[in-house]
Amino acid sequence: MNYFADCAAVIRKEVITIRIYIANDGHTLRYIAGQNQVDVTELLSLNPNIQDPDQNIGGIPLKLPPLVKSGMKPKIVPPVCPPDPPTGYLDQWIPLTPLEQMEQTEYDVLIIGTGAGGSAVLWRLCEQLGASGKRIGIIDAGDLLLPMHAQNIPTLDLERFRQLFTNPKISIPIGKRIPDFPAATLLHALGGRTLFWSGVSPRMHESVLRKWPVTLKEMSYYYNVAEEIMNITRDYTKGSSVTEVLVKRLREGGFTEASGLPMAVDLETTKYGRIHSNVFYSAMNLFAYSLNQSSFDLAVNARAVKVLHEKGRVVGVEVMNPNKKSFFLKAKNVVVSAGALETPQILLNSGIQGGAIGHFLTNHSFIMAHGVLNRADFSELLGTLGILIPQTDAQPLQIQLYGPGDYFWYSYEEEPLHKELGVRFEGFGIVESRYENQVYLNPNLRNEYGVPKIQINFSYSEKDKEIIQKVAQTVKQVSEIIKAPLISNGGKAEICLMPPGQDNHVSGTCRMSDDSCDGGTNRYGEVFCMAGLFVADNSVLPPIGASNPTLTTIALAIRTADYIITKL
Repeated sequence: MNYFADCAAVIRKEVITIRIYIANDGHTLRYIAGQNQVDVTELLSLNPNIQDPDQNIGGIPLKLPPLVKSGMKPKIVPPVCPPDPPTGYLDQWIPLTPLEQMEQTEYDVLIIGTGAGGSAVLWRLCEQLGASGKRIGIIDAGDLLLPMHAQNIPTLDLERFRQLFTNPKISIPIGKRIPDFPAATLLHALGGRTLFWSGVSPRMHESVLRKWPVTLKEMSYYYNVAEEIMNITRDYTKGSSVTEVLVKRLREGGFTEASGLPMAVDLETTKYGRIHSNVFYSAMNLFAYSLNQSSFDLAVNARAVKVLHEKGRVVGVEVMNPNKKSFFLKAKNVVVSAGALETPQILLNSGIQGGAIGHFLTNHSFIMAHGVLNRADFSELLGTLGILIPQTDAQPLQIQLYGPGDYFWYSYEEEPLHKELGVRFEGFGIVESRYENQVYLNPNLRNEYGVPKIQINFSYSEKDKEIIQKVAQTVKQVSEIIKAPLISNGGKAEICLMPPGQDNHVSGTCRMSDDSCDGGTNRYGEVFCMAGLFVADNSVLPPIGASNPTLTTIALAIRTADYIITKL
């Protein structure tokens, strides 16, 4: 048999055809080549009447190469889809609304301040109201700074953390002109002080809460809600040799309540695609939840100067931008969450004199000391030192221990080996809540927005001084029990009383009460004799005992939001 003849017998003949294509207006030869996945030079050779591959050839019949060439299998290629239409874009990491636009809206709730209290009110409103159509607005005097707690930022070690916090662009040290409260500082940025706080989150002692106009049962409920959303845990130092050894020493030495610090930290690992990289809690957590639950308007660089009211009811807020242009934002309810110094400033500048607004200014007496531990007393796996000795019925104070040295938290760096380990002692004493301790306005001094500047009358009572002495004695006792002798730090005394305001726990200037003569707001944070005007920050806290206030402020802010929802 002839081999070639046999091969020829099995060759299948294919019909090769030229395709004709009518171009749309605006199309070019180069575009059609891409659409059909053929070489543009091949199209030029098939269509010699077209000289420029980039000219508009709309309506011109074109020859296209065959789909199947002899000896080749056809290529099945999906059609090229057009790009998605533009949907808008963000200029930054959170959506903002211009004040010009906010001025056109009447808000069901308008929040002033984005720190611990303001963000908690926002979250609760968004969570509970969802797609109800209620209009929520929130403003802050500061600008965008960080999208999360500073300790989550990889480039910030302790030194750079402090440098950022003290930047005068965001921290205003008003205490420099206030002799009674020399460490008073305002902080203006989205998220407020929660971008820099310690994260320590104990509940207030029952002996303190029993004096409040809120029941223990209610406080327990709202503490639970706040602790869940803030991820409160004592596991931050779990397994740390230095913490566990010192807790044991303290308990054996009589401080039976000593434990690891209750911290607002998310310690979950990334799992099933759910990210847990935002470890330290800040207001940004609640902004993220809120964005995914309901719509709201947010404006930064928006300084609230006055609450507007008519016939005993709030109607809105006057706001100024950095160019000192005024905007009038309409609102049925206003929540002021500007902090225990600026909230009374706004209210007093608005002519709201009712109750005891500005009075009962409270903080903690703040003792600082440093000690040294023997490294050989602990295992090789040292870990982080974080201990709380809480207030008790017999002990009107709280002690916190941090270390080792500057390594309570660190990332992208290694802790060096030391023969000795530094310990920082922070002692907080109860300060009496007294009417004469107050924030008031100095009409002869005004800020750049024309608002009278804050002035403060403050002093420690004789009872306060007794407790300060007790705190100092307790710090010394604790240092002896844990075998960490006190040392001078930076040439200072071994035990220092920090200046008022250094604790960042300023509270009480619009405190809750059932009596308008004894407080600035009722038990739900509503300003006396001013319907629809609420306060949700440290201002509303009655006597605060010796505990850090942030957890309690957030719990009460959530409670106030729930009350507002019932009114809506």
